Amino acid sequence: MIEVKNIRKSFGGKTVLHEVSAIMEPGKTNLIIGASGSGKTVLMKCMVGLVKPDAGQILYEGKDIMTLDEKDLKIIRQEIGMLFQGSALFDSMTVERNVKFPLDMFTKNTHGEKMKRVDEVLARVNLTGVNKKFPAEISGGMKKRVALARALVLNPKYLFCDEPNSGLDPQTSLVIDKLINELTDEFKMTTIINTHDMNTVMESGDHIVFMQHGIKQWEGSNKDIIFSDNESLNNFIFASDFFQKAKDASKLEAAHLKNKA
Repeated sequence: MIEVKNIRKSFGGKTVLHEVSAIMEPGKTNLIIGASGSGKTVLMKCMVGLVKPDAGQILYEGKDIMTLDEKDLKIIRQEIGMLFQGSALFDSMTVERNVKFPLDMFTKNTHGEKMKRVDEVLARVNLTGVNKKFPAEISGGMKKRVALARALVLNPKYLFCDEPNSGLDPQTSLVIDKLINELTDEFKMTTIINTHDMNTVMESGDHIVFMQHGIKQWEGSNKDIIFSDNESLNNFIFASDFFQKAKDASKLEAAHLKNKA
């Protein structure tokens, strides 16, 4: 479990996170949602350790990463997998070398052991036969899956995904969502996804944190969200075509039931 307690962060005198507290539930897909400038990206970067908060605590299984020495912090970092928004693959490296990179950085495994693990994770994301290809030779959806394989190669306890559907067509986005959900369940990971994709919210939102202007406005599940009475959340989610159609369908169904009665 990852617990954020009273996190505050400012840049250039502007506060972007206001005393934010939240729990990322273990073994579930946790979403951080909100419009651009809501603070969701900064919150994720604080949790990963890329940005240091001005105040507050970030607890991994009860250990505050703000107070750990470099040795203990390295242990936690090795338990984190990261799927970046733009995939962040090395263009000059083949697919297998991209996936193997964390193994070279953090393990003393033999070359054979590393390659076996690379083949395992590539197969798990349904990518076989692409080991020797370069990123420029594969599609956007395949790049995301390569990046996901790289995030999984160290068998992480925590998986962070920054806008995993960015730049993908709707069908490919659904494939990526389904794959992340399957992997979260299969490996019992604590998965945290930063997104504004409403399909992802409904497909993957076991636990959701809604951010606005650096403040946590709402917390709940995808089963709760459509019935929320939080005005800011409703304005955000029903602005999307996905939720507007769901809302209209609910109204039609309610009217139909009323007429039948």
